[in-house]
Amino acid sequence: MRRSLVLAGAAVTVLSLLTGCSAGDGSGTDSGKTTLEVAALEGGYGRDMYTQVIKAYETAHPDIDVQLKISKSIEDEITPNMKAGRYPDVVVLGQGRKAGLTETLIKDKALDDLTPVLKEKVPGESKTVGDKLTEGIVGNLNTNPYGTDKTYLLPMYYAPTGLFYNKGLLEEKGWKVPATWDEMFALGDTAKKQGIPLFTYPTAGYLDSYFFALLADIGGEQFYTDVMTYKKDVWKSANARKALDLTTRLLGYAAPTTVGYANEQDFTKNQQLLLDNKALFMPNGTWIVGEMADAPRAKGFQWALTPLPAVTAGGKRYITTSVESVWIPTAAQHKDAAKDFIAYLYSDEAAKIFAKSNAIQPTEGIASSLTGENAAFYQVYEDPDVSALVGGFASTAPVEGVDIKATLFDTANSIISGDTTEDKWQSALNEASEKLREAGD
Repeated sequence: MRRSLVLAGAAVTVLSLLTGCSAGDGSGTDSGKTTLEVAALEGGYGRDMYTQVIKAYETAHPDIDVQLKISKSIEDEITPNMKAGRYPDVVVLGQGRKAGLTETLIKDKALDDLTPVLKEKVPGESKTVGDKLTEGIVGNLNTNPYGTDKTYLLPMYYAPTGLFYNKGLLEEKGWKVPATWDEMFALGDTAKKQGIPLFTYPTAGYLDSYFFALLADIGGEQFYTDVMTYKKDVWKSANARKALDLTTRLLGYAAPTTVGYANEQDFTKNQQLLLDNKALFMPNGTWIVGEMADAPRAKGFQWALTPLPAVTAGGKRYITTSVESVWIPTAAQHKDAAKDFIAYLYSDEAAKIFAKSNAIQPTEGIASSLTGENAAFYQVYEDPDVSALVGGFASTAPVEGVDIKATLFDTANSIISGDTTEDKWQSALNEASEKLREAGD
């Protein structure tokens, strides 16, 4: 699970006041060691990998004492201290979570410039961080949120997202993985006759990977960029309507329990539907394997991943690449030590530790070393008809009452329940996009 509770709005003001209050590097303990405070989200990859990496780093850096704070709701853990002016030195937390902490600091321009880290040598190795990173993984709106050549967030792990399904069930039924939307809906009708819903999602927020890929599938990367950067009246376009048409139709095939379980407490019940053969497809990322590792499952269950169906037969397909980020608050106390620690996170030693927990870093050659389910998941990048898509909505000044992610994703619940219509959905999206466009001008 990647999302948590809503962040208190007061944090924005506090962050603004405290930006630039860093005291620089220095000793954090009476022993003469520098205490480096690291905060990380405990997601589907677990926490053990962090403790192992920290132990290895401290062994090679006896002058550093790394203090780890890790939680499934890390925003709730660190926000009170941040309001009081006590910031962690390193934060491993991506965008796209409901709490929006990373986005808040981006909008408040409260993140330190990490562009120099790309040129730093990885501790104990001859290559720089930039040399080791997969080409194209840096330089998008996810890492360079202001559309400049400066990088403020570094990609920590990457994972293909898409539609997960039980390969064993489809083989047992003799059903093919749909290659087009027409085939998808035809399969939905066939499965419905056997009492199996076509679709579910953990929470509506998981539709981010779905929508980003769908927008690019329909209108190419230019249309995707137009939506992400709030081009005037983009949501009134024919391409936008086509995306909502397809989605509204797909939501008509959703499992009956989807909306009821689509919350922070019960989302695993929706995920369990897939393991119980009570739903065919679910948008998610590769962390789902670890997250549901101990869950019961149907006989012959096999995890599998497919991109969204093509809009037209033989058409190009995109797969949203989920990127967890690491960053440094501008107000962190030990920024030099923090940057050295971040550089170490891309070492071969650290990468091997992370990979054991299925946390795969975007470094050159690592995908070829994968085995089992992960090897199959990452093979999607080898398909010449599938392109990786990295990024998200462009950052703007905050606009009171506007959350375009919630408008785009969370409205799915209301479409399923019948509480709103596709026309109202489209209108609300265009209104939100226009307000953000004006805020960015």
